[in-house]
Amino acid sequence: MNTILTIAVVLLILNLLSFGLMASDKRRARAGQRRVPEKTLFLAAACFGGLGGVLGMTLCHHKTKHWYFRVFFPVILAVQVVLLIAGYVFLLR
Repeated sequence: MNTILTIAVVLLILNLLSFGLMASDKRRARAGQRRVPEKTLFLAAACFGGLGGVLGMTLCHHKTKHWYFRVFFPVILAVQVVLLIAGYVFLLR
């Protein structure tokens, strides 16, 4: 149980970071300020921040015109869900 709680807290932090980067980039875009690089947004999503990235994209209406964000962010999230389920079934059960 302690391991699951630790993993959940780490995932929460990573997803909040990913969401925060998307929201920050949206604010910076509107203000005409220096932007967060796209590779940083993808890296944050790829480091188990997929849900935060998808929510940031959806709720902030950010990067929705770029096909590679619309396609790959949900794919990254789906892969992460599969990996988490497999990890739970094979390692923590």
